[in-house]
Amino acid sequence: MADKQISLPAKLINGGIAGLIGVTCVFPIDLAKTRLQNQQNGSRLYTSISDCLIKTIQSEGYFGMYRGAAVNLTLVTPEKAIKLAANDFFRQHLSKDGQKLSLLREMLAGCGAGTCQVIITTPMEMLKIQLQDAGRIEAQRKLMSQAAVRVPGGPVELRSHTAMQLTRELLRSQGIAGLYKGLGATLLRDVPFSIIYFPLFANLNSLGGCGADGPAPFYVSFASGCIAGSTAAVAVNPVDVIKTRIQTMTRGSQEDTYGGVTDCIRKILRQEGPSAFLKGAYCRALVIAPLFGIAQVVYFLGVGEFLLSFLPQQNN
Repeated sequence: MADKQISLPAKLINGGIAGLIGVTCVFPIDLAKTRLQNQQNGSRLYTSISDCLIKTIQSEGYFGMYRGAAVNLTLVTPEKAIKLAANDFFRQHLSKDGQKLSLLREMLAGCGAGTCQVIITTPMEMLKIQLQDAGRIEAQRKLMSQAAVRVPGGPVELRSHTAMQLTRELLRSQGIAGLYKGLGATLLRDVPFSIIYFPLFANLNSLGGCGADGPAPFYVSFASGCIAGSTAAVAVNPVDVIKTRIQTMTRGSQEDTYGGVTDCIRKILRQEGPSAFLKGAYCRALVIAPLFGIAQVVYFLGVGEFLLSFLPQQNN
């Protein structure tokens, strides 16, 4: 399935639809992941995914679980479309006369796909993380203001931002570089992710193929996408923690700031220990598994080709 010939417009449509469906289903878990990863020793508000989601609903309402979802829903279409289409592009150009790719060439194709997608992923994650983590910072400040009964000035309120306000502020204060803060960490996460995911998916999916050249059934594609996605997600989770910490702009008063990837690694190891790099790993696996399983099923069903069939055909 992964190697069947699909037109570029169809690939872009498939990737976009898969991203929209996947994000809508798993966004609350992604919000929990961000908040759990940003917790530092001495400022723990949440003990687990369920605890985080319950407290979020109690303090921010049901739609509090979808803070930042608009950014993802807007940008996930080009992001997933670029990722999946780029992988197919590189696979086709690295294959020799349609023969099965070697593992090294599959990894190179995945590397190319991961490198291409960060054009969209970095600003999307930068904006999404600020919006997702705002509720955690607000809850932290409320707790501190309640504890300090005689602090002059009263409770501290967190100003609510929209994605457009954040974008304007970043562009005004830092230029385009502000939206691409954490680009290095994003590359360190997404390139290895794609190197692991795409070859693993292709090989798992081929095990369920119908005959030598037949495509695998859709349930095999879904299961292969889930297994490959969750495996790759957990493997790169330490870098995801680093990326989340670096891209977070607003922090609690007791929380560290970071000057880069190496500074972040050093401070996390010193203050929280190696186990901190696994924060949110379970959440991330739960997010990525269905996201990529759905993506592969959309590809299998040929949704993009179906929609394009309704467009008027141009006669040469």
